[in-house]
Amino acid sequence: MGQEIERVEFTSRDFARFRHRLVEETRRLVELEQAGGLSNRPPTGGFEIEAWLVDESMRPTPVNDRYLALLNDPLASAELARFNVELNNLPRALHGDALRRFQHDLEVLWQRACTAAGQMRIHLLMIGILPTLRQSDLTLANMSPLNRYRALNEQILCQRGQPLHLQIRGRERLECVHDDVMLESAATSFQIHLQAPQRRAVALYNASIAASAATVAAGANSPYLFGKDLWAETRIPLFEQAIEVGGFGAAVRGPLRRVGFGSGYARRRLTEVFEENLHHFPTLLPIRFDQAPEHFAHLRLHNGTVWRWNRPLIGSDPDGTPHFRIEHRVLPAGPTLVDMIANAALYYGLAEALSHESLPPFPQVRDNFYRAALNGLEARVTWFGNRRWRMARLLLDEAIPLAREGLQRLGMARRDREFYLDIVRQRVLSGQTGCEWQRRFVAAHGRDFVRMTRAYLRLQRQGKPVHTWPI
Repeated sequence: MGQEIERVEFTSRDFARFRHRLVEETRRLVELEQAGGLSNRPPTGGFEIEAWLVDESMRPTPVNDRYLALLNDPLASAELARFNVELNNLPRALHGDALRRFQHDLEVLWQRACTAAGQMRIHLLMIGILPTLRQSDLTLANMSPLNRYRALNEQILCQRGQPLHLQIRGRERLECVHDDVMLESAATSFQIHLQAPQRRAVALYNASIAASAATVAAGANSPYLFGKDLWAETRIPLFEQAIEVGGFGAAVRGPLRRVGFGSGYARRRLTEVFEENLHHFPTLLPIRFDQAPEHFAHLRLHNGTVWRWNRPLIGSDPDGTPHFRIEHRVLPAGPTLVDMIANAALYYGLAEALSHESLPPFPQVRDNFYRAALNGLEARVTWFGNRRWRMARLLLDEAIPLAREGLQRLGMARRDREFYLDIVRQRVLSGQTGCEWQRRFVAAHGRDFVRMTRAYLRLQRQGKPVHTWPI
């Protein structure tokens, strides 16, 4: 979905041609995997950070076209809404001092991005859901002027056939009706990428799914939407409903969702997931590419319109060899860069460690994820051996030690794995995730979201981990 397209209107012939190419490319990918023809390079990591542009009143500012022109950085791009941008980093092999180098790279990019924002007298902010956001901000007038977003909106509305009825029940209840896909832009993420050697891709993908409850609970940073206190990580139900389109058969709420936790583990091949995309999800954007089938352009685009919380991707090594990459999408942006690298350390370590274990049943892992997104560190989850845990205790006694073991297996520097995992540990001990800092601020000062967002921005700029933030 990151590539621009030329047209926004399509014919039935466009859909038929795209489908033909998608079938062919999916078949080729299956054959390539069966022949062992994908990359087996050691694990490599990278990130995407989605951020908000806000004005002095901490309100969203729809100026990303002007902002990106001023910043002029190939690592920065537009998002769905004109008040959101995306920042990327260059990938690194996951060994040695990669974590500390990741942080340094992102700090350099972030400082450059904030300087550009300052020149426009606006601010750049990393937070899962902007507390000052109003539903009236999410209009097509604030959609980034890119054809791919216009086309996506039109195709989803066509397939859905009715307005979106958003319903989220958490600490409080939110219900509203929305006519377009702009609700998606209310949720900004820190997306972690893991390039997986083919021989370990299935194990690492399944382990990523199993790790999701722990990472979303430890990194929760999105309690408020339109003034309502909802889930610890409200992005999860918001995003799942914002682009709600079911599978074939005109089912709006089909058994397989375009946004969701997925239908199960991969069994023998990671291409099972791409085959599921082919068989269960209608084409949204039937763009025709002139590239040869081995570039998988149609398959990549179709896969980009199915948003699993752990999504397998197809990329290419520098020599052109295709590779599998796992996109861990469960985490919100923020609160600080060091917090996000700590969250990445937890994920990378857990994925590596759990990839060598016999995992709990998928329904159990799925239930753990939604309980963790709803209740954060207070969630009650079921782990190995059907033992029930409070999530905070599970993180301290099981998940963080497993992540430390996994980082050691990857060859990460001991100083770095101890430093970043200790940030997660201290966050859990204090009970102060980004979500809980926001709730504690509201408990102390009332629902003055402008004041809270201003304090959040000030503390984010100081760069200290969220567990140290004063209220």
